Amino acid sequence: MTHNRNNKTAKKVFRVWLPKITTMFIKDKLLDLLMKRNLSFMSDFSETTMFLIVLLATSTVLIPLGLNQNQIAIAQQQKLQGFQNNQTSSSLTKQQQPTGISFQIDNMTFSHHMASVNGIQLHYVIGGHGDPVVLLHGWPETWYEWRHVMPALAKNYTVIAPDLRGLGDSSKQLTGYDGKTVAADIHQLVTQLGFKSIFLVGHDVGSQPAYSYAAAHPAEVRKLVIMEYIFPGFTPPPLEGKVWWFPFQQLPDLPEALVDGKETTYLSWFYHNLAYNPAAITQADINEFVSHYSAPGGMRDGFNYFRAFPQDAIQNENYSKTKLTMPVLAVGAGYIPAFGGNVTINYALYGMQALSQNVTGIQVPNSGHWIPEERPDFVIKLFNNFFGGNTTNTIK
Repeated sequence: MTHNRNNKTAKKVFRVWLPKITTMFIKDKLLDLLMKRNLSFMSDFSETTMFLIVLLATSTVLIPLGLNQNQIAIAQQQKLQGFQNNQTSSSLTKQQQPTGISFQIDNMTFSHHMASVNGIQLHYVIGGHGDPVVLLHGWPETWYEWRHVMPALAKNYTVIAPDLRGLGDSSKQLTGYDGKTVAADIHQLVTQLGFKSIFLVGHDVGSQPAYSYAAAHPAEVRKLVIMEYIFPGFTPPPLEGKVWWFPFQQLPDLPEALVDGKETTYLSWFYHNLAYNPAAITQADINEFVSHYSAPGGMRDGFNYFRAFPQDAIQNENYSKTKLTMPVLAVGAGYIPAFGGNVTINYALYGMQALSQNVTGIQVPNSGHWIPEERPDFVIKLFNNFFGGNTTNTIK
């Protein structure tokens, strides 16, 4: 009997605890490698390939055996449903805002709302008066990235800042992260609000639906601003295969497994290493963003925007056959530590030159990737001048 009990105990340790310990060890080591090693510009393709092979090889340990994509998705949805049923909110910037609740930024009033669009629930913040300006945030952020820009714009414009599909307080979705679908979300929101013609701004992954919106509804976008985005299918040759998080975050399931419980560590790497001035995004700001991305389904949905890149590339190629005719402003960073310091190419401009026939480029001095937060003063002047028809060349 004692021998049998010892055998059962040993089998349980081998079957249950050894995989868990192994998973924890590999997960921590890989994430440590990912965060501490300078992977921004890998020296050659073979190094990138070997790195991804190591990650892929561990997926059999990190992802439960026998679970297919549908089962994983169902489990995530069940976890998310339980979270939504039990969560409460004590802050205007936390999950699940009460609709219609007003708040102030710099003595300017804004309010939270939810809209049913394209089969989802889309959260958005609105305030101000005048012609509509729609601001589409990037990853890993939410509408909150525009907090320093919104009050000044709201003096002359109706400012609309949605949380993109799956992000922030918008509903979590398993599919629909390509530019065309997300653009349809935003177009339906704009239509519901009673606007026809808008000024449209996209930053980072928010630039893809901004472009897709303009391409699908060119008569309804008066002017378009694209900020800090490498368009799928139109990547500048110097950056081809050089941005490590693009292929990593396109892997199915593995990124979620590696960063689970370490969302603050992982996301903080981007806030710090893509910034000229890291202090522009405070720890309180990071906590705000992480509170959304660490919620059930939050990291998955953020990664899904990168997983949609191949589909975006096809859509962009098709859209490029008819170039945009409205004025386009392509805004790039001046200095990004993860890219080696001084940025020599405006990659937003590179892409838009293939997609638009009326584009102007500008690089923002003393700013990294997070331009609305690092240089809100510059952005406010830039937008006011561009939307008002004035030159953008004298802004400093």
